[in-house]
Amino acid sequence: MLKHLHAIWHIGNVLAKHDALFILDYTTLKRTKFLFGAPSKNASKNKGEALSNALHELGAAYIKLGQMLSTRPDLVGEELAHGLTKLQDQVPAFPTEQAKKIIETSLGGTLEKFFSQFDLSPIAAASVAQVHFAITNQGEEVAVKILRPQIAEQLQKDLLLFRWLAKKVEKHLPKSKRLKPISVVETLEKSLLMELDLRFEAAASEELAENLQAETSVTIPKIDWQRTSKQVLTMQRIHGTPISDLASLKAQGHNLSKLAESLAEIFFIQALRDGFFHADFHPGNIFVQQGGKIALVDFGIMGRLDFNTRLNFAIIIKGFIEHDYLSAARAHLHAGYIPTDTNLHLFAQSLRAIGQPIFNRPLNEISLGELLAQMFAITASFNMELQPQLLLLQKTLIMVEGIGRSLSPEINIWQLAEKPIQTWAKDNLTPMAYVKRAVEDFVYGVVFK
Repeated sequence: MLKHLHAIWHIGNVLAKHDALFILDYTTLKRTKFLFGAPSKNASKNKGEALSNALHELGAAYIKLGQMLSTRPDLVGEELAHGLTKLQDQVPAFPTEQAKKIIETSLGGTLEKFFSQFDLSPIAAASVAQVHFAITNQGEEVAVKILRPQIAEQLQKDLLLFRWLAKKVEKHLPKSKRLKPISVVETLEKSLLMELDLRFEAAASEELAENLQAETSVTIPKIDWQRTSKQVLTMQRIHGTPISDLASLKAQGHNLSKLAESLAEIFFIQALRDGFFHADFHPGNIFVQQGGKIALVDFGIMGRLDFNTRLNFAIIIKGFIEHDYLSAARAHLHAGYIPTDTNLHLFAQSLRAIGQPIFNRPLNEISLGELLAQMFAITASFNMELQPQLLLLQKTLIMVEGIGRSLSPEINIWQLAEKPIQTWAKDNLTPMAYVKRAVEDFVYGVVFK
């Protein structure tokens, strides 16, 4: 209890320093703001930027929490959510000598045993790990990711506090149960703990590569398992142009609209067809290679959707596409997203109130991410519960849309989404598809029960 109170005191002072104590206005602690320090002279006047700066100072777990909250405008408001989307996980690098020691201890040998050349300056440094370029003794160019010293202990400490706070919030604020703070923390915890064992990231990369091996428009780097351990991940070095470098892409003759289409297609194939998707689609993780091929890196954050979640998501989005709001409402009920006694016609009316204003805009302004965000917000009156498994999907959709529109402002993101969603729905929502799944479930049950 005392250690948690000490941590809260530290958090309060950091928030005060960056003039971000306004977030206490969302809680029963709003009257305690006077207990903490005063803002620094350099504190940002923009709320989103102020909170981002505070979370950045507090460390990795808080950065990840902020990035997750950026997908929840219904919880923190549009202005704050937008500001948090700009929260970057970039911190000063830790010394190369420490990196060398971690590699040698983790892999069991000297640095020279594994690499003929190792760049001392990291090319990227984040709160959990940093990356160096190297060349193996076999002459292969690789990127080597190394966990920060003591990061596991720090994250465990922060997550313990988050769990304690979430339980207190659910206990003392009954209205918060709809937002599932404990489940949100559990989702965050699973994501962070996966990042603390780089073998999981290596496995995720390899699984994604197998899923996409037939897709000619995407490259996933190969894993060097000989030089990979819990604390060290070695993979093929990717050469390409950052997808955010529009001037270079244009100079190289790339069709930016085509790149936006390819990016959206790659995402929907992962999310809908495979139920396993790269969930950290920020521009720093996406490169464009010759011929317009898109290369993805950094697989520490992955999303996974089971078949029923994908099925219900497709039915809901298909309902919005076809303006069949009653069908979308029934899908919510079938998925267990709303209580069984919900008036479906009234709920369908609520969905119409979300969908129609969006669909009356020019096609190039229609946003799937905004649709999901507004759905979470408006349906709160129906006690629609937060679905933690959809948080990463919503977050990634917003990222895909943002990158797509930076490449081509006139791109019709909705149309790009409609085709794969309709195709997947056609393959999985027919009577024969339901019969096939029923037979497979029966056979599986008989053989493996």
